[in-house]
Amino acid sequence: MRYLDARFSQPDWMLHPMQRFIRETDAVQYEELRAWSIVAGDPDTEYELFYVEADRERYEAAIRSVDSVRWYDLTPIDDGSFYVYICQRTREADRQWRSAFTELNLLVVPPIVYDSHADFDMTVVGASEDLQAMLDGLPADIDVTVDAIGEYDRRHAPIAGAVTDRQLAAVEAAVELGFYEVPRTAAVADVAAELGCAESTATALLQRAESSVMERLVRRHGRGKATGE
Repeated sequence: MRYLDARFSQPDWMLHPMQRFIRETDAVQYEELRAWSIVAGDPDTEYELFYVEADRERYEAAIRSVDSVRWYDLTPIDDGSFYVYICQRTREADRQWRSAFTELNLLVVPPIVYDSHADFDMTVVGASEDLQAMLDGLPADIDVTVDAIGEYDRRHAPIAGAVTDRQLAAVEAAVELGFYEVPRTAAVADVAAELGCAESTATALLQRAESSVMERLVRRHGRGKATGE
């Protein structure tokens, strides 16, 4: 079973009104789609659950103006964050690009994370040929940047998808030996001995893995990511 981590960018004309609201205003600091469903027998109706960090009044004013939204339920968490449960009519523009997924044996793994441009990061799981067919079948107007692709392993794929096998082996050895314990119970020399390589090589492997994981963690989950902070 393979997975693909990718960033998708839609043109302005294809955006849902709430995506356009994200792109054109500074009201939303962070948003992710946690869950979604289309009821059997009613393909024109869909339900979504979003987690949002935003100016609540501006966000609610925007969502009330969206014609495709039939109803919504907003549940505050604190002054700057809330959940939104939405029932809406499926737009034809969304139906067209989603067909690249729904007609194949693929599964989208939540959450789908939106940035300040309303571009979104998504993990898709399936067979290699279906993942490639999905990429080939997307409308030409959608830009796709593939961040990582490989064998799916939920233990590390969402965060460490950009880490090479050799880097991951170095990190695993470091963890097992106690290199990351506080205080440390192992040194880089111990990691190098476990890997059978020079200390300089072990140092480079660990540093590159740490850099990849930290950058990926902040991009996917950092509170300031949507504003570029």
